[in-house]
Amino acid sequence: MAQGGQVALGTYFIPKLSFSDLQNIEVKVEQITQGSHHHFFGYIGQSLTIPWSKDGNRLLCLSSPFHDHLPGKDEPAAVNLIHLNKKENGQYKLEKLDESQGWNPQQGTMFYWNPHQPSHQFFFNDRDPKTGVVYTVLFDQQKKQRVKTYHYGNHSFGNSGVCPTGKYFLAINYARMARLRPVTGYKDSFDITEGIATPKDDGIAIIDIRTGKKKILISFDQMAEGLDRSGFDAKGRNLFINHTLWSRDGKWIYFFVRGGWKADKDGREGINAACTISADGSQFIAGHQHIGGHPEWGNGTQIIGSSNQQQVIYDILDRKIVSTLGDSDIFPKPEGDVSLSPDGEWLINGYNFKTGANFYSLLNLKTGVSLKTPSFDTGVYSKDLRIDPAPRWNHDSNQVLVSGLDSKGIRQLFIMSFIQKRV
Repeated sequence: MAQGGQVALGTYFIPKLSFSDLQNIEVKVEQITQGSHHHFFGYIGQSLTIPWSKDGNRLLCLSSPFHDHLPGKDEPAAVNLIHLNKKENGQYKLEKLDESQGWNPQQGTMFYWNPHQPSHQFFFNDRDPKTGVVYTVLFDQQKKQRVKTYHYGNHSFGNSGVCPTGKYFLAINYARMARLRPVTGYKDSFDITEGIATPKDDGIAIIDIRTGKKKILISFDQMAEGLDRSGFDAKGRNLFINHTLWSRDGKWIYFFVRGGWKADKDGREGINAACTISADGSQFIAGHQHIGGHPEWGNGTQIIGSSNQQQVIYDILDRKIVSTLGDSDIFPKPEGDVSLSPDGEWLINGYNFKTGANFYSLLNLKTGVSLKTPSFDTGVYSKDLRIDPAPRWNHDSNQVLVSGLDSKGIRQLFIMSFIQKRV
């Protein structure tokens, strides 16, 4: 439906553009890490995951001497800060601050700058080298120390999503993940729930950042009951969580409940249920229409993902697809990793065809400008070892952090800058 030369897309309006409009944005690519170690940031699996500090001068990353296997016990990654305003011998200064044994190549260590101190405090996950129990760290870059750790007995709860508006973060059991979904778990960590299909004291926890107080927002037992009522075969299944995504206003959480997955096939059809819950623990909806790819929150109660080979917008309260975005030329693989810029104007989709390269497409939801970036070599990964395209925006919505292989086959970090050309 057209309105004044614009194509209406739900709450978005995409203007019709001439070819000349598409030529006014330049993409600049800069490699920001060097050396023989592999460099990672990690996940987009938290709403508004921004690697940059609030002042834009520093950027978080992990480094490791390997990226060819899942890290286990006594295989830490270095927790680093890249100083984008300082160079040494022509390279950005990389400062090692700490180490983490709570990481994997796919998700990193779930880095997130503290919304209450976004220029010098950040979260990452770790695990006790003796007990194997996972926990979360709050690190202060100015003090050069851990200022708080979040331990919960023998339960391996680690950060799975910081609320963009602050006050809370969500936590899941990464040891359970290592057992049931190895690609996103922490190998060799301690899982107190082993042998329990749907524990009542595990699931999605919500943790007060200031006090450290934890409560179970929704347990696996409650999830199983809700799924059974919605027609899923959840009884007795070893359920686990993928992606706990806060909405941008901090009111809702979108997540996938899975069971009978690759590491835990039980002869029944696997469960892959999209669910939502209010941040106060009410209004649990088990089994939304499946939206593929790695979904991302848009405005309000809208989720961006894929359906029927299209980039779509799904409303969790209306429980239906309300519009589509772009076409197959702009988004040739809509089930890729999608990320909406902090200002809500740009949608980037990172994808690959399992040929050893990542590709990125962008659509400006305000102007309708679309573009494709250069590709990035990744090498070929298989089985439980995976590193997805995962594009991550800066605060100003004009740069994106990605990873790729350099000319020596070492995984490095790159910044893509989108520059408006003068005409």
